[in-house]
Amino acid sequence: MQAKDFLIRVSIDEQRLQLLESGRVVMDVAVSTAANGPGEIMHSECTPRGRHRVRAKIGAGAAANTVFVGRRDTGELYTPELRQQHPDRDWMLTRILWLSGMEPGHNRFGERDSMRRYIYIHGCPDEDPMGIPSSHGCVKMRNTEVIELFERVPAGTEVRIQETVLDD
Repeated sequence: MQAKDFLIRVSIDEQRLQLLESGRVVMDVAVSTAANGPGEIMHSECTPRGRHRVRAKIGAGAAANTVFVGRRDTGELYTPELRQQHPDRDWMLTRILWLSGMEPGHNRFGERDSMRRYIYIHGCPDEDPMGIPSSHGCVKMRNTEVIELFERVPAGTEVRIQETVLDD
């Protein structure tokens, strides 16, 4: 299938992600968006709204709990003990879908550029809660679910991030 056959929808209000394939919901999971709420401005640590595309897929074939820093595999596997050693890390695990805004002036270019803000859909530690805002701007998912999403969608897939309730 091609990117045009898929759509990822994220609801900030519901803290939910849906994957649609040929218009049919094939995945519906709890996620975690930004603790700072919605927003598009650089350095805000808010989740940007609007239409995006999956710019790049990072981590194909990596083990679950592989740690990424700056989109690079550190060679570490996440454990609670590793978290104690690095308490200030923003844990990006397993897979990364790097997003690029599609709306110039809203989430693309200048101080409102999702790609330059390094906004991702990514895995996180299993003990991190889903269904409540807690990220630094990205969309966090359970590792098993981000693997499934990563395997299903090609680069170029559209991602719509909205505040409102998702349509069925």
